[in-house]
Amino acid sequence: MSAAAADLEARLRGILRERYHHLHPFNQRLHGGRCSREEVRRWVKNRYYYQTRIPIKDGLILTKAEDREFRRGWIRRIRDHDGDDAEGARAGGLELWLQLAEACGLERGDVESLRGVLPGVRRACDAYVHFVAEHDLLESVAASLTELSAGPFLAERAAAFRKHYGWIAEDGLAYFLSRTEQAPRDAGEGLAFVLARAQSPADADRCAAALLRKCEILWQLLDGVEWGGRRPRLARAARLREDTAAGGMLAVLPERAVQIGGSGPDVLRACDGQHSAGQIARSLREKHGGAQIEAEVYDFIERMEAQGVLEMQP
Repeated sequence: MSAAAADLEARLRGILRERYHHLHPFNQRLHGGRCSREEVRRWVKNRYYYQTRIPIKDGLILTKAEDREFRRGWIRRIRDHDGDDAEGARAGGLELWLQLAEACGLERGDVESLRGVLPGVRRACDAYVHFVAEHDLLESVAASLTELSAGPFLAERAAAFRKHYGWIAEDGLAYFLSRTEQAPRDAGEGLAFVLARAQSPADADRCAAALLRKCEILWQLLDGVEWGGRRPRLARAARLREDTAAGGMLAVLPERAVQIGGSGPDVLRACDGQHSAGQIARSLREKHGGAQIEAEVYDFIERMEAQGVLEMQP
Protein backbone atom coordinates (compact mmCIF):
# COMPACT_ATOMS: atom_id res chain seq x y z
CA MET A 1 0.00 0.00 0.00
CA SER A 2 1.32 3.45 -0.88
CA ALA A 3 1.90 6.08 1.78
CA ALA A 4 -0.95 8.18 0.34
CA ALA A 5 -3.36 5.24 0.51
CA ALA A 6 -2.31 4.44 4.08
CA ASP A 7 -2.82 8.07 5.07
CA LEU A 8 -6.28 8.11 3.49
CA GLU A 9 -7.32 4.91 5.24
CA ALA A 10 -6.15 6.29 8.57
CA ARG A 11 -8.07 9.50 7.88
CA LEU A 12 -11.28 7.63 7.05
CA ARG A 13 -11.02 5.41 10.12
CA GLY A 14 -10.37 8.49 12.25
CA ILE A 15 -13.60 10.05 11.01
CA LEU A 16 -15.51 6.92 12.03
CA ARG A 17 -13.93 6.83 15.48
CA GLU A 18 -15.03 10.39 16.11
CA ARG A 19 -18.28 10.75 14.12
CA TYR A 20 -19.91 7.35 13.61
CA HIS A 21 -23.36 7.14 15.17
CA HIS A 22 -22.24 4.70 17.88
CA LEU A 23 -21.63 7.92 19.85
CA HIS A 24 -25.16 9.27 19.40
CA PRO A 25 -27.03 9.51 22.73
CA PHE A 26 -29.85 7.33 21.43
CA ASN A 27 -27.51 4.49 20.46
CA GLN A 28 -25.74 4.87 23.79
CA ARG A 29 -29.06 4.43 25.58
CA LEU A 30 -30.17 1.61 23.29
CA HIS A 31 -27.04 -0.44 23.85
CA GLY A 32 -27.05 0.36 27.55
CA GLY A 33 -30.56 -1.02 28.02
CA ARG A 34 -32.04 2.36 28.90
CA CYS A 35 -34.66 2.53 26.14
CA SER A 36 -38.30 1.74 26.83
CA ARG A 37 -40.29 -0.64 24.66
CA GLU A 38 -41.92 2.35 23.01
CA GLU A 39 -38.52 3.82 22.14
CA VAL A 40 -37.21 0.55 20.73
CA ARG A 41 -40.34 0.11 18.64
CA ARG A 42 -40.17 3.68 17.38
CA TRP A 43 -36.57 3.16 16.31
CA VAL A 44 -37.33 -0.17 14.60
CA LYS A 45 -40.31 1.23 12.73
CA ASN A 46 -38.50 4.31 11.50
CA ARG A 47 -35.17 2.66 10.77
CA TYR A 48 -36.98 0.41 8.30
CA TYR A 49 -37.30 3.45 6.04
CA TYR A 50 -33.50 3.65 5.94
CA GLN A 51 -33.35 -0.04 5.05
CA THR A 52 -35.61 0.58 2.06
CA ARG A 53 -33.33 3.36 0.78
CA ILE A 54 -30.19 1.20 0.78
CA PRO A 55 -30.98 -0.86 -2.37
CA ILE A 56 -32.14 2.33 -4.08
CA LYS A 57 -28.81 4.09 -3.46
CA ASP A 58 -26.98 0.91 -4.49
CA GLY A 59 -28.93 0.90 -7.74
CA LEU A 60 -27.80 4.48 -8.35
CA ILE A 61 -24.20 3.49 -7.71
CA LEU A 62 -24.50 0.77 -10.36
CA THR A 63 -25.56 3.35 -12.94
CA LYS A 64 -22.30 5.25 -12.37
CA ALA A 65 -19.99 2.28 -12.95
CA GLU A 66 -18.46 1.51 -16.35
CA ASP A 67 -16.52 -1.50 -15.02
CA ARG A 68 -18.44 -4.76 -15.47
CA GLU A 69 -16.55 -6.49 -12.66
CA PHE A 70 -17.45 -3.69 -10.26
CA ARG A 71 -21.13 -3.96 -11.21
CA ARG A 72 -21.12 -7.75 -10.80
CA GLY A 73 -19.74 -7.40 -7.30
CA TRP A 74 -21.83 -4.44 -6.20
CA ILE A 75 -25.16 -5.89 -7.36
CA ARG A 76 -24.81 -8.50 -4.63
CA ARG A 77 -25.57 -5.75 -2.13
CA ILE A 78 -29.00 -5.24 -3.64
CA ARG A 79 -29.73 -8.96 -3.36
CA ASP A 80 -28.51 -8.87 0.24
CA HIS A 81 -31.22 -6.33 1.06
CA ASP A 82 -34.04 -7.15 -1.34
CA GLY A 83 -33.57 -10.92 -1.05
CA ASP A 84 -33.08 -13.58 -3.69
CA ASP A 85 -35.54 -16.23 -4.87
CA ALA A 86 -32.76 -18.69 -5.68
CA GLU A 87 -33.11 -22.03 -3.91
CA GLY A 88 -31.28 -21.99 -0.60
CA ALA A 89 -30.81 -18.21 -0.61
CA ARG A 90 -31.04 -16.41 2.68
CA ALA A 91 -33.77 -13.90 3.43
CA GLY A 92 -32.82 -10.35 2.48
CA GLY A 93 -32.19 -7.53 4.91
CA LEU A 94 -35.62 -5.98 4.36
CA GLU A 95 -37.35 -9.23 5.28
CA LEU A 96 -35.11 -9.74 8.30
CA TRP A 97 -35.88 -6.22 9.50
CA LEU A 98 -39.60 -6.88 9.20
CA GLN A 99 -39.07 -10.01 11.28
CA LEU A 100 -37.38 -7.83 13.90
CA ALA A 101 -40.38 -5.49 13.79
CA GLU A 102 -42.77 -8.38 14.38
CA ALA A 103 -40.59 -9.66 17.23
CA CYS A 104 -40.92 -6.21 18.79
CA GLY A 105 -44.71 -6.38 18.62
CA LEU A 106 -45.19 -4.14 15.59
CA GLU A 107 -47.54 -4.95 12.74
CA ARG A 108 -45.62 -5.92 9.62
CA GLY A 109 -48.04 -4.19 7.26
CA ASP A 110 -47.90 -0.95 9.23
CA VAL A 111 -44.09 -0.87 9.15
CA GLU A 112 -43.90 -1.94 5.50
CA SER A 113 -46.37 0.76 4.43
CA LEU A 114 -43.89 3.51 5.48
CA ARG A 115 -46.80 5.61 6.67
CA GLY A 116 -46.06 7.48 9.85
CA VAL A 117 -42.30 7.67 9.27
CA LEU A 118 -41.07 10.61 11.31
CA PRO A 119 -40.28 13.66 9.14
CA GLY A 120 -36.69 14.05 10.34
CA VAL A 121 -35.99 10.38 9.66
CA ARG A 122 -37.44 10.64 6.17
CA ARG A 123 -35.36 13.72 5.38
CA ALA A 124 -32.14 12.10 6.58
CA CYS A 125 -32.67 8.91 4.59
CA ASP A 126 -33.72 10.76 1.46
CA ALA A 127 -30.62 12.96 1.84
CA TYR A 128 -28.44 9.86 1.50
CA VAL A 129 -30.12 8.83 -1.75
CA HIS A 130 -29.85 12.42 -3.00
CA PHE A 131 -26.15 12.52 -2.12
CA VAL A 132 -25.44 9.40 -4.16
CA ALA A 133 -27.55 10.69 -7.05
CA GLU A 134 -25.60 13.97 -7.14
CA HIS A 135 -22.03 12.72 -6.60
CA ASP A 136 -19.63 10.60 -8.60
CA LEU A 137 -18.80 6.94 -8.13
CA LEU A 138 -15.76 7.51 -5.92
CA GLU A 139 -17.61 9.75 -3.47
CA SER A 140 -20.66 7.46 -3.46
CA VAL A 141 -18.56 4.43 -2.55
CA ALA A 142 -16.65 6.44 0.06
CA ALA A 143 -19.94 7.40 1.71
CA SER A 144 -20.76 3.69 2.10
CA LEU A 145 -17.65 3.12 4.22
CA THR A 146 -19.55 3.60 7.46
CA GLU A 147 -19.71 -0.20 7.06
CA LEU A 148 -16.12 -0.28 8.32
CA SER A 149 -17.61 0.28 11.77
CA ALA A 150 -20.94 -1.49 11.23
CA GLY A 151 -19.81 -5.10 11.65
CA PRO A 152 -18.42 -4.84 15.21
CA PHE A 153 -21.15 -2.37 16.17
CA LEU A 154 -23.93 -4.75 15.13
CA ALA A 155 -22.33 -7.61 17.03
CA GLU A 156 -22.46 -5.37 20.10
CA ARG A 157 -26.08 -4.55 19.30
CA ALA A 158 -27.11 -8.21 19.15
CA ALA A 159 -25.43 -8.81 22.52
CA ALA A 160 -27.10 -5.73 24.00
CA PHE A 161 -30.54 -6.83 22.80
CA ARG A 162 -30.06 -10.29 24.31
CA LYS A 163 -28.96 -8.76 27.61
CA HIS A 164 -31.42 -5.89 27.98
CA TYR A 165 -34.42 -6.60 25.77
CA GLY A 166 -35.32 -10.20 26.48
CA TRP A 167 -38.89 -9.50 25.39
CA ILE A 168 -37.59 -9.60 21.79
CA ALA A 169 -37.29 -13.18 20.55
CA GLU A 170 -33.87 -14.41 19.42
CA ASP A 171 -35.01 -14.94 15.82
CA GLY A 172 -35.76 -11.22 15.66
CA LEU A 173 -32.02 -10.52 15.87
CA ALA A 174 -31.22 -12.24 12.57
CA TYR A 175 -30.68 -8.93 10.74
CA PHE A 176 -27.93 -7.85 13.12
CA LEU A 177 -26.22 -11.22 12.91
CA SER A 178 -26.37 -11.32 9.10
CA ARG A 179 -24.78 -7.89 8.83
CA THR A 180 -21.89 -8.83 11.11
CA GLU A 181 -20.82 -11.04 8.20
CA GLN A 182 -21.89 -8.90 5.25
CA ALA A 183 -20.73 -5.47 6.45
CA PRO A 184 -17.01 -6.32 6.86
CA ARG A 185 -16.99 -8.00 3.43
CA ASP A 186 -18.70 -5.03 1.79
CA ALA A 187 -16.53 -2.54 3.66
CA GLY A 188 -13.35 -4.31 2.60
CA GLU A 189 -14.35 -4.21 -1.04
CA GLY A 190 -15.44 -0.57 -0.84
CA LEU A 191 -12.28 0.49 0.95
CA ALA A 192 -10.07 -1.25 -1.60
CA PHE A 193 -11.92 0.56 -4.41
CA VAL A 194 -11.57 3.97 -2.74
CA LEU A 195 -7.87 3.55 -1.92
CA ALA A 196 -7.14 2.45 -5.49
CA ARG A 197 -9.15 5.22 -7.18
CA ALA A 198 -8.28 8.21 -4.97
CA GLN A 199 -5.30 9.40 -7.00
CA SER A 200 -4.77 12.91 -5.66
CA PRO A 201 -5.04 14.93 -2.43
CA ALA A 202 -8.22 16.44 -3.87
CA ASP A 203 -9.68 12.95 -4.32
CA ALA A 204 -8.77 12.09 -0.73
CA ASP A 205 -10.49 15.25 0.49
CA ARG A 206 -13.62 14.36 -1.46
CA CYS A 207 -13.68 10.84 0.00
CA ALA A 208 -13.26 12.14 3.54
CA ALA A 209 -16.02 14.71 3.01
CA ALA A 210 -18.35 12.02 1.65
CA LEU A 211 -17.82 9.77 4.64
CA LEU A 212 -18.29 12.67 7.02
CA ARG A 213 -21.56 13.56 5.27
CA LYS A 214 -22.79 9.98 5.66
CA CYS A 215 -21.96 10.08 9.38
CA GLU A 216 -23.96 13.30 9.65
CA ILE A 217 -26.92 11.66 7.91
CA LEU A 218 -26.89 8.68 10.30
CA TRP A 219 -26.72 11.08 13.24
CA GLN A 220 -29.64 13.11 11.86
CA LEU A 221 -31.65 9.91 11.43
CA LEU A 222 -31.36 9.25 15.16
CA ASP A 223 -32.16 12.88 15.94
CA GLY A 224 -35.36 12.31 13.98
CA VAL A 225 -36.17 9.18 15.98
CA GLU A 226 -35.65 11.02 19.27
CA TRP A 227 -37.88 13.88 18.10
CA GLY A 228 -40.81 11.46 18.00
CA GLY A 229 -40.42 10.86 21.73
CA ARG A 230 -40.35 14.52 22.70
CA ARG A 231 -43.42 16.06 24.32
CA PRO A 232 -44.84 19.08 22.48
CA ARG A 233 -46.59 21.84 24.35
CA LEU A 234 -47.83 25.31 23.51
CA ALA A 235 -44.92 27.75 23.51
CA ARG A 236 -44.85 30.07 26.50
CA ALA A 237 -45.27 33.12 24.30
CA ALA A 238 -48.19 31.65 22.29
CA ARG A 239 -51.91 32.05 22.99
CA LEU A 240 -54.77 30.25 21.23
CA ARG A 241 -57.80 32.22 20.07
CA GLU A 242 -60.90 31.25 18.13
CA ASP A 243 -60.77 32.50 14.55
CA THR A 244 -64.41 33.36 14.05
CA ALA A 245 -63.84 34.73 10.54
CA ALA A 246 -62.19 31.60 9.16
CA GLY A 247 -63.87 29.11 11.46
CA GLY A 248 -60.62 27.77 12.86
CA MET A 249 -58.09 28.90 15.41
CA LEU A 250 -55.35 31.49 15.70
CA ALA A 251 -52.08 30.91 17.50
CA VAL A 252 -51.15 34.43 18.61
CA LEU A 253 -47.44 35.14 19.04
CA PRO A 254 -45.82 38.44 20.10
CA GLU A 255 -45.19 39.59 16.52
CA ARG A 256 -47.64 37.60 14.43
CA ALA A 257 -50.59 35.23 14.38
CA VAL A 258 -50.62 31.79 12.78
CA GLN A 259 -53.89 30.56 11.33
CA ILE A 260 -54.75 26.99 12.27
CA GLY A 261 -57.33 25.11 10.24
CA GLY A 262 -58.51 21.57 9.52
CA SER A 263 -57.61 19.12 12.29
CA GLY A 264 -54.89 21.46 13.56
CA PRO A 265 -56.88 22.68 16.60
CA ASP A 266 -57.36 19.06 17.74
CA VAL A 267 -53.65 18.45 17.48
CA LEU A 268 -52.76 21.61 19.39
CA ARG A 269 -55.18 20.75 22.18
CA ALA A 270 -53.48 17.37 22.51
CA CYS A 271 -50.04 19.00 22.84
CA ASP A 272 -50.17 19.23 26.62
CA GLY A 273 -46.52 18.60 27.41
CA GLN A 274 -47.43 15.23 28.92
CA HIS A 275 -47.64 13.09 25.79
CA SER A 276 -45.00 12.49 23.14
CA ALA A 277 -45.43 13.41 19.49
CA GLY A 278 -45.72 9.68 18.77
CA GLN A 279 -48.44 9.16 21.37
CA ILE A 280 -50.41 12.13 20.06
CA ALA A 281 -50.13 10.91 16.46
CA ARG A 282 -51.31 7.43 17.38
CA SER A 283 -54.18 8.78 19.47
CA LEU A 284 -55.48 10.96 16.65
CA ARG A 285 -55.02 8.14 14.17
CA GLU A 286 -57.25 5.95 16.34
CA LYS A 287 -59.77 8.76 16.79
CA HIS A 288 -60.07 9.79 13.14
CA GLY A 289 -59.05 6.57 11.37
CA GLY A 290 -56.68 6.22 8.47
CA ALA A 291 -52.97 5.54 8.71
CA GLN A 292 -52.11 8.74 6.81
CA ILE A 293 -53.36 10.77 9.79
CA GLU A 294 -50.25 9.79 11.75
CA ALA A 295 -47.88 11.25 9.16
CA GLU A 296 -49.99 14.40 8.89
CA VAL A 297 -49.87 14.92 12.66
CA TYR A 298 -46.09 14.61 12.68
CA ASP A 299 -45.75 17.11 9.84
CA PHE A 300 -48.13 19.55 11.56
CA ILE A 301 -46.30 19.36 14.90
CA GLU A 302 -42.99 19.95 13.16
CA ARG A 303 -44.37 22.99 11.29
CA MET A 304 -45.80 24.45 14.47
CA GLU A 305 -42.48 23.95 16.22
CA ALA A 306 -40.64 25.71 13.38
CA GLN A 307 -43.08 28.63 13.57
CA GLY A 308 -42.69 28.97 17.34
CA VAL A 309 -46.21 27.87 18.22
CA LEU A 310 -45.03 24.68 19.93
CA GLU A 311 -41.94 23.80 21.90
CA MET A 312 -40.62 20.29 22.38
CA GLN A 313 -39.63 18.91 25.76
CA PRO A 314 -37.20 15.98 26.17
